Amino acid sequence: MSAHIETDLDVLFESIPSKIANVLIQNPNIDQLLEVIMDLGRKPEARFIDSNIPLDSDEITPKDLDFVVNKVGNFGSDNRAGIERTLHRISAIRNRDQRIVGITFRVGRAVYGTIKIIEDLILSGKSVLLLGKPGVGKTTMLREVARVLADEANKRVIVVDTSSEIAGDGDIPHKAIGRARRMQVHSLEEQHSIMIEAVQNHMPEVIVIDEIGTSLEANAARTIAERGVQLVATAHGNNLENLVMNPVLSDLVGGIESVTLGDLEAKRRKSQKTVLERKTSPTFDILVEIQNWDTVNIHLDITTTLDKMLRDQNCNSELRKLNSDGTFVSKKIPFTKSKPNNAELSTFPTPIRDFSKDTNYQEDSFVEKKYVLPYGVNRGRIDQVIKQLGAPIILVNDMKHAEIVVTTKNYHRRGTQALKDAEKLGKPVFVLRKNTVLQIEHFVKAVLKTSDPEVSHADRSLAILEAEQAAKRIDSGEEKIVLRPQNSYLRRIQHQIADDHGLESSSEGQEPTRSVIISGNS
Repeated sequence: MSAHIETDLDVLFESIPSKIANVLIQNPNIDQLLEVIMDLGRKPEARFIDSNIPLDSDEITPKDLDFVVNKVGNFGSDNRAGIERTLHRISAIRNRDQRIVGITFRVGRAVYGTIKIIEDLILSGKSVLLLGKPGVGKTTMLREVARVLADEANKRVIVVDTSSEIAGDGDIPHKAIGRARRMQVHSLEEQHSIMIEAVQNHMPEVIVIDEIGTSLEANAARTIAERGVQLVATAHGNNLENLVMNPVLSDLVGGIESVTLGDLEAKRRKSQKTVLERKTSPTFDILVEIQNWDTVNIHLDITTTLDKMLRDQNCNSELRKLNSDGTFVSKKIPFTKSKPNNAELSTFPTPIRDFSKDTNYQEDSFVEKKYVLPYGVNRGRIDQVIKQLGAPIILVNDMKHAEIVVTTKNYHRRGTQALKDAEKLGKPVFVLRKNTVLQIEHFVKAVLKTSDPEVSHADRSLAILEAEQAAKRIDSGEEKIVLRPQNSYLRRIQHQIADDHGLESSSEGQEPTRSVIISGNS
């Protein structure tokens, strides 16, 4: 990607002892320098994109550290300092006596032209949320967003600058943000109040914020959006699913809550009665998952995407890749919710897929789901059995969401408070002799009666194998595969396998020759 980069390295080197700076200047990869490390009693180190290089110099002395402090001035309460009109950041490490024993020089770069790939979204007037791994360039892109909106779109832009990351240190902001105005955050705990102050006092059309990370900041962002101000911000998280499962920040995309459906609505949806729904309208309209400056994955309508995701419906996101000439190519890619791990769902009951896809299957098409809390039972094993048997079980982490508790003989003997609470609440507690797959399988069959006496283990294995092979053939380019006729129990398992691979599936024919059809996403 063609982009103009300004580093101001000569200004940074003036704050580094000359014996270290002279060695750095001679390095052929100086343009890729990320950090310079100075730790008391150790040799200084230069960190580049691909390597860390010890510098050919003596060990760092207190005199070397004092030289830096005298150059940059006092460090703030966050142990950070900067160089005015630059984007460099200097951070200190202190000992127990609060003396500085280490210093990190982080190179700041003004990179112009980094938002060509999302410039149309930024100029649309809609609020945009940027996500990505640390170091992927979120703050760099945010800085360019401020400049483009202020200078090229001629809008009133306020930058709420956390730790002077966007516009640098000092009273005069770096020219990389153009004509945008900057409000510094003197304390991280006060960022939300600075966000509100920016709207109340300065009448911005756009507010740019780096790293929304608390519920107060999320609430402030919603307040700003409700006043009709465009928001462009970054947040903690790599993708949309991370954000949805974050109880603090999920409100940025609408939040989720557990809702109990009536019998008719649950049957119409072919889902369990307790489902997850979007709580409210999202604060942001568009979400951009940054892979690097040249590649982004975009959810153009967060409302629609989240609704479909929570209902396990397939939808598309837009993958964009930037060409060397400044143009970009885009394509629609299927986006389906992957299964989160249990830690991510500690706040919410775990949703499961719909096992009742057979529209002609009457009595059993609406399967009553069971919420089970494994207590001392290996969760990986019970999840394996659930998948193998195609059992409509939801594993939950919270006693209040559980209908059944399953534990082992050893845990039951201990008489823990959790088990006592379950019995007080009238929740049945099933006790397994051993924590084995066989015992867990007996439990699932006994409680949910999901086993079909007419289906042998061999028949089930063959049905699973056939569906897995069909999924691989679809991934290799085939459009549609009709599986052998199966009963409703085995068809539900095959539908689940197709769903696990992100593929479409349906059933055709009449009993007893009804079959599952697996196809690619349309």
